[in-house]
Amino acid sequence: MGITLAQAQTALQAAHQKAIELNVKMNIAVVDAGANLVAFIRMDDAWLGSLDISIKKAKTARFFDMPTGEIGKLSQPGGPLFNIEHSNGGLITFPGGIPIPGHDGGNMGAIGVSGDSVENDHAVAQAGVQALAQPAR
Repeated sequence: MGITLAQAQTALQAAHQKAIELNVKMNIAVVDAGANLVAFIRMDDAWLGSLDISIKKAKTARFFDMPTGEIGKLSQPGGPLFNIEHSNGGLITFPGGIPIPGHDGGNMGAIGVSGDSVENDHAVAQAGVQALAQPAR
């Protein structure tokens, strides 16, 4: 089953909180299993150019069911996925996009974050994924 709006909002909230903790301004996108946008936030004063990047990171992570940083490693010159970033209307192949595992073993969606260093983008995205991995309270 794909991600629900409530789950997407939970991931967004956790990612947003992590961005606040890191004192960074982010664009955060969550897509469903079909790579369709479900939820999005743009923090005050976050870069406008990162809006599209965050959505593409989420879509890229879902299209290939792996973190965008891993796709980046495989898409270097001589790599098995060289030039893949030109497919699917443009992909993002640096960290900040992570698939969101479902409880059935597949991925129910993905989160994409953009607005700061790739390390911070990844950390914020990871916080969103982790929020959904925790058992319901």
